[in-house]
Amino acid sequence: MTGAARTIKLVIEYDGQNYAGWQAQRNGTGVQEAVEEAIFKVTAERLRIAGSGRTDAGVHALGQVASFRTESRIPAAKFAAALNAHLPEDVAVISAEEVPADFHARKSVRSKTYRYRILNRPARPALERGKVYHLVPKLDVAAMKRGAKLLVGRHDFRAFTPTAAVKPGGYEREIFALEVERRGDLVDIEVTGSGFLYNMVRCIAGTLIDVGRGRRPPEDVAAVLESRDRRRCGPTAPACGLCLVRVEYGA
Repeated sequence: MTGAARTIKLVIEYDGQNYAGWQAQRNGTGVQEAVEEAIFKVTAERLRIAGSGRTDAGVHALGQVASFRTESRIPAAKFAAALNAHLPEDVAVISAEEVPADFHARKSVRSKTYRYRILNRPARPALERGKVYHLVPKLDVAAMKRGAKLLVGRHDFRAFTPTAAVKPGGYEREIFALEVERRGDLVDIEVTGSGFLYNMVRCIAGTLIDVGRGRRPPEDVAAVLESRDRRRCGPTAPACGLCLVRVEYGA
């Protein structure tokens, strides 16, 4: 049975190891495709869903958000279970709800939070392989914290993204919070911002890792930012350590 179109918001968790990112690429399947195929099996509607943003190949998500318009009368609360019955094991819809018609998973975003996780010990990961960046040299987290503080605020982040990848709209972004914490052998870099440029979080992580390894002083982070030169930035940290934690909406 069909009727007036409704807008449905999904919160999705996925292991990015087997995907070319959120969106489909020439070299592999995107998570978005898997979700759209599940929606077709549930509603018989071929449609495109909007995601809160792209994630690269190998990047994970605990709280990716997607939205779509549907004429299906399936109660919103039942969409999660219905879709999960048709999704692969490495993708799960955590929640589903009906939202106002003007809601858009990408255009309505207020902030996003990413976590970059490092396993900082000699032994390689077994249980968390593919979910962390394994790094043996002991990181100086206190120095990383000092460097991280220099990136908080609204800045031109062109030094932290491949120049060729930037689209119209400029390089300016605002970071609301950037924390570095050690929990045993795990070092987490967690960043919340208004939005992020391509590879920006991984470039920030790579630069702070350089600081933690003593390859550059914490104060050099400000110099990298001010240089607006990608060559001054640290290496792009591997995708496996990155996870989209949550997306916030509203005022």
